[in-house]
Amino acid sequence: MKNRKNWLVGSGLFAVLMTLSGCVSMLDDGTPDPTGLIYRFMVEPLGRGLTFIATDWNMGYGWAIIVITIIVRLIILPLGINQSYKSMVQAEKMQYIKPQIDIAQANAKKAVTREEQMQAQLEMQNVYKENGLSMFGGIGCLPLLLQMPVFTALFYTARYTPGIDQTSFYGISLGESSIILVAIAGLAYALQGYLSLIGVPEEQKKTMRSMLIVSPLMIVMMSFSSPAGVTLYWVVGGIIGCVQTFITNVLMKPRIRRSIEEEMKKNPPKVVVTPRKEATPVKETKAPAKKLNATNTNSGGRNAGKQQRKSPL
Repeated sequence: MKNRKNWLVGSGLFAVLMTLSGCVSMLDDGTPDPTGLIYRFMVEPLGRGLTFIATDWNMGYGWAIIVITIIVRLIILPLGINQSYKSMVQAEKMQYIKPQIDIAQANAKKAVTREEQMQAQLEMQNVYKENGLSMFGGIGCLPLLLQMPVFTALFYTARYTPGIDQTSFYGISLGESSIILVAIAGLAYALQGYLSLIGVPEEQKKTMRSMLIVSPLMIVMMSFSSPAGVTLYWVVGGIIGCVQTFITNVLMKPRIRRSIEEEMKKNPPKVVVTPRKEATPVKETKAPAKKLNATNTNSGGRNAGKQQRKSPL
């Protein structure tokens, strides 16, 4: 019952966050709907702050985008670092219970009946539970979902705040696409992908290397069709992402690895499952065919010959 309640709460929160993270409602003229939820409570306040920095502080919209992006990203930075910390702890501990997970998976493959399959699933759950790990990988994607409405609001703020498309930033028109900012954004996200591979086991690097190409390529493609104000937001976000990844992968990960290694020496993983033996099929044994005794046959033949000689003519 408790699991069902948690699932319902999680599903409801997921639906709300996905709704908040969706695209801002647009009017027929291509401008955002001012009555939309995200626009009223996030885009509009960020837009006012952007305009205040640009005009009242006389910094211009280019630097205003940079300042607003840095402030918002620094606010949610602890959440991202905390997520990375818990994920790395989970990943390091997983290496120590992997032998038991392999056994549980092997037992699941050997399961024939429904009862055996349920038992194998329970064994897998117990491996994680008894060793204090989550089957969903730490705290899962909840922190990312919490950040999505913020990223969405920043995107629309940089794109639709009045006045941005009519200004420039060091000779770059913020209302038009800029090949220079596109290149910088692609390099920033490529560097972030490279930093994310530091300290990762080789077998995991093979699956993660594709993101080194996909993520920067997506940013580059979207930047080509976006005004420079939006691309500038992506540039700043990519640089902050590099800083966050450097903190987690270069500074935190070695310490976490040493800490988990010492912990596992003091408290080794609990043995929960053992290999299940396969049922050996019973072979039908046939009674061996009776063989004629060559000696008896030969002796019988000799006796028969004697009896024939002794018989009267």
